[in-house]
Amino acid sequence: MASSRYTFPRNPTANPKAVVTGGKGSSFYRFTILTDRLIRYEWSEDGGFEDRASTFAVFRHFDAPQYRVIQSKDSLEIITDHFHLTYDGKKFSSEGLSVKVGSDVWRYDGKSYGDLGGTARTLDGAYGRVDLEPGVLSRKAYAVLDDSKSMLFGDDGWIAVREPGRIDGYVFAYNGEHKAAIKDFYRISGRQPVLPRWVLGNWWSRYHEYSADEYLELMDHFKREGIPLTTSIVDMDWHRVADVPPKYGSGWTGYSWNRKLFPDPEGFLKELRKRNLKVALNDHPADGIRAYEDLYPAVAKALGHDTSREEPIRFDCTDRKFMDAYFDVLKVSLEKQGVQFWWIDWQQGTKSKIPGVDPLWVLNHYHYLTSKRNVKDIQRPITFSRYAGAGAHRYPIGFSGDTQTTWEGLEFQPEFTATASNIGYGWWSHDIGGHWGGIRSNQLTVRWVQLGCFSPILRLHSNKSQWNSREPWNYESEAHKAMKSALLLRHRLIPFLYTMNIRASYESEPLIQPMYWNHPTDEEAYKVPTQYYFGPDLLVAPITSPNSTVTLTGSVRAWLPPGRYIDLVHPQLVYDGGRYMHLHRELSKIPVLAHEGTIVPLDTTPNPGNGAVARPTEITILLVVGRDAHFELVEEPENQDLDQDPDATPLSTFARTPITWSQADGVLTIGPEWNGSGARRWRQWNVKLVGHTHTDVQAQVPGFRVTRDEEAGCTTVALGNVHRWQQHQQADGSGGGFEISLGENLQLDVVDIKARAFEVLHRCEMAYEAKDPVWDVVTSSDAVQTRVQRLMGLEVDATLKNAIMEVWAADGRAEGSVTGHEVWVDVKGRHAGEGIEEALKDYVIV
Repeated sequence: MASSRYTFPRNPTANPKAVVTGGKGSSFYRFTILTDRLIRYEWSEDGGFEDRASTFAVFRHFDAPQYRVIQSKDSLEIITDHFHLTYDGKKFSSEGLSVKVGSDVWRYDGKSYGDLGGTARTLDGAYGRVDLEPGVLSRKAYAVLDDSKSMLFGDDGWIAVREPGRIDGYVFAYNGEHKAAIKDFYRISGRQPVLPRWVLGNWWSRYHEYSADEYLELMDHFKREGIPLTTSIVDMDWHRVADVPPKYGSGWTGYSWNRKLFPDPEGFLKELRKRNLKVALNDHPADGIRAYEDLYPAVAKALGHDTSREEPIRFDCTDRKFMDAYFDVLKVSLEKQGVQFWWIDWQQGTKSKIPGVDPLWVLNHYHYLTSKRNVKDIQRPITFSRYAGAGAHRYPIGFSGDTQTTWEGLEFQPEFTATASNIGYGWWSHDIGGHWGGIRSNQLTVRWVQLGCFSPILRLHSNKSQWNSREPWNYESEAHKAMKSALLLRHRLIPFLYTMNIRASYESEPLIQPMYWNHPTDEEAYKVPTQYYFGPDLLVAPITSPNSTVTLTGSVRAWLPPGRYIDLVHPQLVYDGGRYMHLHRELSKIPVLAHEGTIVPLDTTPNPGNGAVARPTEITILLVVGRDAHFELVEEPENQDLDQDPDATPLSTFARTPITWSQADGVLTIGPEWNGSGARRWRQWNVKLVGHTHTDVQAQVPGFRVTRDEEAGCTTVALGNVHRWQQHQQADGSGGGFEISLGENLQLDVVDIKARAFEVLHRCEMAYEAKDPVWDVVTSSDAVQTRVQRLMGLEVDATLKNAIMEVWAADGRAEGSVTGHEVWVDVKGRHAGEGIEEALKDYVIV
């Protein structure tokens, strides 16, 4: 394995046709025009420049774009359609090097710049917000990535360092075209790898001294609860911790099983595999291999280390021989027992024996490449570690660190996850529920698990405390039910998530994107940092604050782009977009809005149980009518070639099933399926019309049945088992696909304002007599504007006013709608009973 560990795709030498270079004396420069919007700038004193791959820049050979060079004795200008660079020929300075993009001018200052934020190395200890490193997106017309101090990779794939004093950076001149900037970021840094399907399910992790029997019983308890898990993380107590003799140091690092807890490690791992769970162990590698370790003699032999004095074999990421022994003697021995991947928990900073070499980078890079030897077990390379900087997206999955269990921490996490995409980092795994400190709160835990459902990875986690754990059944009944519902939904989302996984890798579209990625010219898109796109069509607005004690709902202020939306989880409400809305949800629900013309496939295979997931045998299509819709379901090939380099898998080899809705004629077409072959000959298909409860259905498939649930706001069409030949494209291009006719030009149900307002009021915990004036306002025949003013003047709780306004203003088609006359109350710092004069100070007119 050692030789292939150092081989990875790269093409770091730029196209010579795109290079402008020169200089004399002790000042030399080189500019590489990678695209007409992306330029690399370099300066050196000795005339040498860097053509090796850096941790960020792996591919620099682009087709040369169109550009002009204007050069005189004292100045150099490089001009494309999108930027104008001016340089004085001297060492880079703010006076001597500038790039004009649109109406903005960047002047060199040796720093990275991207004011829309990127991500951070860790959330360890975070109570709430932390400072973010810059991304490559900005409100200005440019962003800058300084690469002068990053680690390099030599021609042989081993780590290398830069010559000191040289300057190396990149200007992204995209002027608000955020997606174009990210696409070119991935072109130069490498794409996000495809993840195996199982990582998209539910993970279990806890810092706790489990015994083997306790851990297995816990996995079985999840199965009895009907909560599916795919991934099993065993934290650091798998190895000897407390009983390490003091002369060897602490037990923070360890590679010898704790036989008191795990007397039969191979048997324990085998039992987890029998439950079809993927397994990782925690590793804090900083202390190396000490003499008490089971594998100390074997590693010492590989390194020629003298064991007579029991001196430790020190961790040294800059020693290639040590790293080979670390992987091919130490780690491989544990992998042969059944460990399938590793949680690399490096917390010891960025320094090593060689300046500029960050141990985290070395661990992430070589762990990922080495994990290819386990692809027959895990399908694709994987590692689980912390963020090391620009380029770290190539080594998913990220572990964000030990957050405190606070509402402030929850409120920051959606923003933190979304802005990570601004530096291409799309696969964060957070400690869902928080790790340590803070408070025990049923509501906080539920809201965090709901966020986890709509996060890149859902990994339940908590610290070593008898009071703190994430088993849903350890919470109160309502919270237990809500957590279970979110975990089941996450599992059902896997067909959608796997398709988004392919989209992220091959189309440069991370799963989670800030709102401004799709609406760069809308100022409102920059003012809702906790709201984000989840895939191309879903808007998620997590609730990150406690429920109102009056309405018994949590709330969030969201911005809806133009269009019409329905909440997939709460389809009784339809919203007109192009405005802000205050969304209120009981504990069991999180706002997930889909615009008209949305398709989302769910895995509804009965009794999922525990285990790494296979392609589903039953799929339910969530369909939001009102506009044409298309979704291409992408799945791994049924007969994967696991000997092939997974990073080189052609997109054409994946199985694909197009699903198309024609709004005008009401026809839904499923298939034909491409590249779908194998033993499974049938698949059950269902269609759920979300937010539509009245239609006649005709289908080609005999035996279909229709159920309508007006209370749930849906119509479900069960098609029965569909034979694969009905879906599969024939070799001659004929056949394939099947259609069902659902009705011409179907529309979302119009909101019943009185019914929904009654639900809000009925649920409120407040004086009975105080409800009547609110109900009278809603049901009165007075002019709309008059009634809104009356509602705002009532001395009732501000959150109740907003909850009523949400229902009243949601759907402009509804009789009596106040759309266009909305008044919202800012509830921060307000109390029930404050009068209209005080409330007017806090109005937000939408």
